[in-house]
Formats: sequence, C-alpha cells, structure tokens
Amino acid sequence: MNAVRRQDGELWMEGVRLADVASRYGTPCYVYSRAAIEAAWRSFDDALAGTDHLVCYAVKANSNLAVLGILARLGSGFDIVSGGELARVQAAGGSAERVIFSGVGKTEAEIGAALAAGIRCFNVESEPELERLDAIAGAMGRRAPVSLRVNPDVDARTHPYISTGLKGNKFGIAHDRALAAYDLAAGLANLEVTGIDCHIGSQILDMAPLEEALERVVELAAAVAARGIPIRHIDLGGGLGIRYREEEEAIDIGRWCRAVVARLAGTGLSLVLEPGRAIVGNAGVLLSRVEYLKLDKSRRFAIVDASMSELIRPALYEAWHGIEPLATLGRPEADYDVVGPVCESSDVLGTDRRLAIAPGDGIAILSAGAYGMAMSSNYNSRPRPCEVMVDGSRAVQVRPRETIAALFAGEATLE
Repeated sequence: MNAVRRQDGELWMEGVRLADVASRYGTPCYVYSRAAIEAAWRSFDDALAGTDHLVCYAVKANSNLAVLGILARLGSGFDIVSGGELARVQAAGGSAERVIFSGVGKTEAEIGAALAAGIRCFNVESEPELERLDAIAGAMGRRAPVSLRVNPDVDARTHPYISTGLKGNKFGIAHDRALAAYDLAAGLANLEVTGIDCHIGSQILDMAPLEEALERVVELAAAVAARGIPIRHIDLGGGLGIRYREEEEAIDIGRWCRAVVARLAGTGLSLVLEPGRAIVGNAGVLLSRVEYLKLDKSRRFAIVDASMSELIRPALYEAWHGIEPLATLGRPEADYDVVGPVCESSDVLGTDRRLAIAPGDGIAILSAGAYGMAMSSNYNSRPRPCEVMVDGSRAVQVRPRETIAALFAGEATLE
C-alpha cells in the first residue's frame, strides 16, 4: 500500500494534506501512515493464517516508538540487532518473548540484557558467539535459546552493500560448517537449540534466490534433525523489496508466503519471517522545501533543505526515490538534480527529475519510511528532523525536531 495519493493537485496521506504537515511542523520532516504500516504487516500475517508462524518486524528499518507501538498492538514480533533496539521495543510495549536477536557483534552487556528480558531466541552468527552465550547464560543460571544463522551462499541479486548471503559477506556461519556448529551448540550445557536461520539480503525483487535459500535451509534443517538435534522453527529473515520506481515489480507477499508454507508442509517446523522495509518503506515520505534553483551551471540544480544527513540512501547505495511537488501550482517544468545543502558532492537526492517547482515550494521524497530516519546523522551539525504519524484525519508529532543546542549539550570545552 503506497501511502500517498494526489487529489485536486495536492499530495495527501490518508485524510491529511501533506502541505499542511509541512506548514505546521516545518521541513525537513518525516511523515508516516499508520494505515499503510498496519496493512503491510497484515499482508504477511493474513497470508500465513492457519500456519504456526511469527512475523517479526526488523526494527533497524525504522525504530520510532510510534511505529513499534502500532506493530506491538497488532501482535508483531521484533527482530533486533542491538541492545538499544531491545530497549526501544520494550518501551513501545512489545513483548520480549516475541523478540529475535540477530547481528554479528553482540556484546556481553547486550547478551546479558536480552537473557534477563527473556527473549524468544538469539540468531547466532559464529562459533565464538555460541561460546560467549554459553558462558554468560551459565553465569546467570539460565539456558539461552539459539538459532544458527547459516550463510547459504545464495546471490540475492541486489546492491552489494545489502547482500548478506554470499561466502564473502560477514554474516552467518558458512553452509559447509553448519553441521559442526550445530554439534558444538548441542554440546554446550547452557544453550538450547531451537531453530535455523538465514537472511540473504535486502530489497530483493526476484523470488528465485529466496526459493533457493529456502530449499538449502530446509535440507540443512533435516540433516541437523537427523543428528538428534531438534529443530523447532525455521527463520527465513526478511529482504523482500518494495517498489521505488514505476517500472519495478515487487514480489507478491501472498505468493511468497504460500510457497514457503507449501515447502514446510509435513516438516513440523514453525515459521519466522523478519520483514522491515516491506512494512514501512512505502508508508513514509520525507518532506522538504526548495531553497534555491541554480540554473547557471551545466546542469539545473534544485537545492532543498533536506540532505544526505536526513536520507543517506541515494548517496550510500545510489538508491532511487520518487520526488514530487506537494502541490501543482502551474510552474514551468524542467529537469533538475535535487541536491541538499551538505558540503559533499554526494549530497544528491535525485538526478534528472522532471519537476515543476519554484523556490519556497514543498516537495515529497517518496518511499522513505525505511532506512531514512533510522540512518540519519548530525553531519554538518544539522539537527535531525521531526517525525509525524498520520492516523486517519489527524497528524501527530511522534518525535520533535532536534534543537541546535541539543547537538552539543553533552560536550565540554577545556579550560
């Protein structure tokens, strides 16, 4: 569900005119649709109805408490990659019993906090992590539930920075070492082996690599069980892409879920999925305002008040986001490179965009709900933007804009 529509020349999200949000809260400003978030999560949960499953939202995609709270009320689980994300889930009302802890570098403090909270499972990514978990759980008088993240060596056919399932990636345990790793886990007194996990990448638009990974992991689960090590669940991670461009075709979520259910039939395995971008990506936009039109160069530049500090994906991944004016005002059309004020040539939000804009006009950068605010920074001492949640006809600020004073409140000068 794309959260934005144009009505009478104006961009709307649910029952709210985005120009009104920009006027009230200023720009840059992230805006999210509650209805779009709920509909996207339910598309997974409904497709898996009748199957023992848990849809765990990948918190790293967008960790605002309002987003997490909406999903917690739906009964969502959560996939976390840090102790901070666990604290956010708990603060938003999420249940630790529905939390999966992924990530390659879990610290002793993070592991201890997760064990104390009683999370559902650790997705373990190396043999040394198994040994650390065993030691910490033993010291706390607990048994740590573990699932091993196996690297199936499958090419996700996505950007190399968000590909995670190949031999050369830092993630997971190599497929050819997996059985030995399970033997190690089963022999450690303070661990309880519960499942098997994989995640091959992000923004995947082709089902073929997902199906290949599924097959390899199901076969491995059977081999592990044959060694007398019980496997109760299979975690297929996330990675399903969204439609950023008109010509792109996203994977049909219902079709993918049905394919997984069919393959798992008769195995006795429950299913865990970890979608992130697929739930929040198209539910959010970044509002900005045109500051200057720079027409005296070899290219036309629209300089706006948003930047790579607010949305780094175009600079980091050469990612494409749709850009539209908030209102059609009869401006002449021209091709622009839309750029921000940050002192880097990579501070480009979009190139060769056909836009009818003038200084002072508002614009919306579309499909910005995932990895936007979550990856934002204070580079160039820029305060991070506010965040607003649209719920029907109301717009609620769910995080205020940072102040300049807050940027250095914790710093000190020398005498």
